[in-house]
Amino acid sequence: MAEAGRAGGGESERSDAPVPVIMHVDMDAFYASVELRQRPELRGRPVIVGGSHRGVVLSATYEARALGVRSGMSSGQARRLAPGAVFLPPDFDSYGEVSRAIVAVFAGVSAAVESASIDEAFLDLTGSLRMYGPPAAIGERLRATVADEQAITCSVGIGPSKFVAKVASRAAKPDGLVEVLPEDVVAFLHPMPVQAMWGVGVPTARRLYGLGIETVGELAHAPASTLRRAFGPHAGRGLQELAWGRDRRRVVATQPERSISSQETLGRDTDEPETVRRELLRMADRTSRRMRKAGLVGRTVAVSLRFADFTEVTRSVTLATPTDVTEEVYGAAVALYERMGLTRARIRRVGVRVEGLGPVRRAYRQPQLTDPEHGWQEADQAVDAAVRKFGPTAVRRAALTRPR
Repeated sequence: MAEAGRAGGGESERSDAPVPVIMHVDMDAFYASVELRQRPELRGRPVIVGGSHRGVVLSATYEARALGVRSGMSSGQARRLAPGAVFLPPDFDSYGEVSRAIVAVFAGVSAAVESASIDEAFLDLTGSLRMYGPPAAIGERLRATVADEQAITCSVGIGPSKFVAKVASRAAKPDGLVEVLPEDVVAFLHPMPVQAMWGVGVPTARRLYGLGIETVGELAHAPASTLRRAFGPHAGRGLQELAWGRDRRRVVATQPERSISSQETLGRDTDEPETVRRELLRMADRTSRRMRKAGLVGRTVAVSLRFADFTEVTRSVTLATPTDVTEEVYGAAVALYERMGLTRARIRRVGVRVEGLGPVRRAYRQPQLTDPEHGWQEADQAVDAAVRKFGPTAVRRAALTRPR
């Protein structure tokens, strides 16, 4: 993978409100990359996804882009630029499947995931840092997971706003990561050409060039009256605000969460039931903690296993009452695993998902005569409080402290 880049350095300034930490993840040549998974013999060659005789280019490998091919270009023009390119018809079902799997990975580290399109998403990491570590470490982990599970690459930009994160992910392409700290936004943006700005296309760039404005820095310092006359009061002011890196748009989850899941690829394939049960506990603990943090409970527990040959199996069970208790989610998950009756099957990835979510305040739990006065629910709440105060490693289950 490409080495992570960092625009500037130093500590961000402290304030009463936390500075937002926004990540933008953009798949590299998404459609083409998905196609190459099935046709590895085409790697290194110019490959174009789209109509070979009519229509437009949907995606192109970087080898084709080096010849001038771009998305949205007519296929006839692409053929003239790259006469030796391989044209492939699009398979939108496959692209959608991969996109959903990638979004599930993102949801493992942030409750606020906004799918901007099938191949890119914004994540608000502001509330995730204490549990998952520094932003760049989260980004590299996501990149590694996507590469391992989907055999495609992505580029990651991190910044204090959606705009800066988007521009940073463009600067990271292909297959890289760029983090821009709040105090380095101006130094990062101002040397760039105006067309590097998110939202500035060819027509807008041409109008700016006509005003003698070629860089983001020149746009930032341009007279406001000039921009108002050229673009109108709202658009002119908006362009100048973005040139200073000011963007108040928030990451908005694409849709309400209908499930919460956690999955992880093991360090090496295993056929040891004890190892699988331990990883099921780890994923059940992570999923349940995220549910409690979101104030949600769920009734359906699902277990997904990916085997060494990349085939997958999923099983689920609906509980009598909704829960957010780690021990109850784990109990259901391990029972599902044991009912599969797997014999020496080598497992590559383990996942636990809870569906049928609803607000905990509206959930009714039927008490049992055998329930202790204080049980696992209170234990989970105590652990959550310790983690919030002292960090994610403050309290851990003994079974999860063993070497993985």
